[in-house]
This record gives sequence, structure tokens and C-alpha cells, in this order.
Amino acid sequence: MEFGNEVMSYLQGFTYEEEAGNCSLFGSSENSTNIETVFINGIQIKKYVNEFWTSKQRQASSIHEISYRACFKPQLPRFFIELLSEIRDIIYDPFSGRGTTSIEAGLLGRKVVSNDVNPLSEILTRPRFVPPLIGDVAERLSLISIDQGLVPEMDLSMFFHERTLSEILSIRKYLCGRKESGDEDDIDRWIAMVATNRLTGHSSGFFSVYTLPPNQAVSLESQKKINEVRGQTPQYRDTKEIILRKTNSLLRNLTSSQKANLKVAGRSGLFINRSAAYTPEIGSDSVQLTVTSPPFLNIVQYSKDNWLRCWFNSLDGDEISNRITMAKTVEQWSTVMNSVFHELYRVTKPNGWVAFEVGEIKNRTVKLDEHVVPLGHSAGFECHGILVNSQEFTKTANIWGIRNMRSGTNTNRIVLFRKPK
Repeated sequence: MEFGNEVMSYLQGFTYEEEAGNCSLFGSSENSTNIETVFINGIQIKKYVNEFWTSKQRQASSIHEISYRACFKPQLPRFFIELLSEIRDIIYDPFSGRGTTSIEAGLLGRKVVSNDVNPLSEILTRPRFVPPLIGDVAERLSLISIDQGLVPEMDLSMFFHERTLSEILSIRKYLCGRKESGDEDDIDRWIAMVATNRLTGHSSGFFSVYTLPPNQAVSLESQKKINEVRGQTPQYRDTKEIILRKTNSLLRNLTSSQKANLKVAGRSGLFINRSAAYTPEIGSDSVQLTVTSPPFLNIVQYSKDNWLRCWFNSLDGDEISNRITMAKTVEQWSTVMNSVFHELYRVTKPNGWVAFEVGEIKNRTVKLDEHVVPLGHSAGFECHGILVNSQEFTKTANIWGIRNMRSGTNTNRIVLFRKPK
């Protein structure tokens, strides 16, 4: 039996079980997967509906705990990486975001290629391939002097206490200086990554007063309104202490073998900042597996969410915004993704795979998976089915009204393609 057929047989007989708080995965002889058949452009496609993974299953590594809008859980790429690749295979994500696929691939001993048109992706991803010693981070932070006289280019007093802002500006100045002089090292990049993640949030673990979850940054005026409604003013936060605390948290359950795997993957890894439709750095027929989730039309405003992170890292948010795909119609989105699929076909090995995660949008009236299938076919891929992962909605999903289908995506829908020999 061909491996592709074996994979689909595995999915058909897949069973997820949770016993005594521990989750296990195995293929059973009984068909526990609900299989639906749909016709897309006259082609029969099977949909496999099941609970293939949950947020509880195989507790994800703490190194993943960096917030970013519209990111999937580590259990999703892990499922496909373990099923469709082997040690040292190349795993690719053309829309890397916070780097979930790449980090999970590194943890599992695979090689990684990470691409995102937004340079924030590399800032948030690459440092985690070189997990530092907490003592080294503390020592480096102690070398950063705080200049109380620094003034930001804009009024940020609605987010930060005056002393906290002085510390943020001092850390920012230090990091920019190290980069400009060519002295930036792995510890500097780690501090930049953690500080970027800790800028705003809704607890004392962040630099800011209470605001939206850390994967979003509201406008200056919106934060003023939040402060007024809540009757709050920014309190002092010890930025260096928060960076150390978050560092400890990120490293808390990393094993020595996982650290070694990450470092090996990081040394050979390829980190690209391009359109996913043009990645000449990636060799043809080199990628065993792509696991990715592209931007969904204009539902998530990445540039607006990340304006403060861009400011901290001296990035031009407007320029980045112009490069990010924010199509307003399915037709526009499909045109862009058509080019992406042709590039994916080029870089994918014969018999290699693409797991392309999309969702239902516009109050469930548009199922992007059914638009993705023809795109893959036109590029030369074979579609081996659509996985629909049934799951409980997350807290963040409920914030965005997904439970009552007002907006956002409903389920994980992954279209599975294979490149023929």
C-alpha cells in the first residue's frame, strides 16, 4: 500500500483517548472518524472529522508561550510532523507568525525553514532556538543602565508608568545600539524577544497597565478610554524583573535533549523575510512537510495589532502593513494563494506533504478549505483529504465571538496535499 493511502487509513481509524489525565494517540481498528464526502470542482474529496488533538494532549513545551494573533496550538503541527516526517527532514512554514511550526519541528529533531513577510516573526522565533541560562540573561540586564531622561517619539503615558517607560526606552536604546554596532548576540536577541512579548497585556506580568491580551495592541485613544472606564492609571513595573520571570517561565519544562535539538535546528535553520510566493533561498524539492496557516482575508489586522511591537524594534509598521496580504474578497485571497501554492510545489520533495490550515469565515458562509483544494490541484499537488479537528473553543476564541459565530474561524480545517513522484 502506498504511504499516502496508509496515512488516510490511519486518519480513518484514528482514536483519541485520555486516561487518568494523560492523552495518547493511536490508530484503532474501529472507525472513530466521521467521514464526509464533498465534491469540489467535480473532484471527490473526503473530510475526516474527529478530535485529532487537544490543547491538553502532550502538554506543549513552555518555550511556545509567546503570544501572537491567530496562531494555532503547537499540537496541530506536532500531529503532522510526527505523522508525515522523520528526524532531520526539513519542515517549512511560509506564514510563520510566532514560529509555532518551526519551534515544534526543532523540538522534534527536524530541520526548519521559517518565512514571514513580517520581520517581527524572526524576532519572536529565532532567539528561542538558543535557550539561554537565566544567569546570563540577568548579567546582561544588569549592564543596561537606565536613563530617566529619555523621551519617546509619542505619548505612551496611557500604557506605561513614567519610570517603566524610562526602563523600556533604555532597553530599546541598548538593543538598537548593539544591533547597529554589529555586537548583537544571542542574549541580546533573547531579551528583545521577551521584552517585545511583555510590552502590553492584562496582568502585572506585563510592562503596561491593564489592556487587551498581549497579542494585540490598542490605539493610544482606545487605551485612554480603557483607563477611563476601569478608573486605572499605569503602575510601576520592574521591566528587568519581568523579563527574568518570563525567561524562567519559557524555559521551565525544556529538557536537555530538547535544548540540544533546538540548538542544532537553529544552527542549520533558514529564517526568511519575504513574500511566501517568492522564496529563492529554499532549494527545489527540498521540503518534506509544510505546516502553515495563511492570513484569512482581512479578519485579523496584523499591522494594527503589532504597532507597539514594531515601535519597540524600530520597524516601519506602515511599510510592513503594505507587504502583508490583507485581501478583502475570496477571489483576491485566492489569487495570492495561487502563487503561494506554485512556490510550495517547487520547494516540496516528491512524495512530500503540505498541511494547509484554514477556517470558516463570514459567519460560516465561506469555507476556505473548499477554495484551497483547487489551488493546490492547479499547482500540481494531489489532495488527500480535509481534516476537521473538533475541539473546545479557547478563551481568546470566545472573546472574539467564535462560539456564537459572529466572527473569526470556527474550527481547524486542514487541507492535506501531497506532491506526486
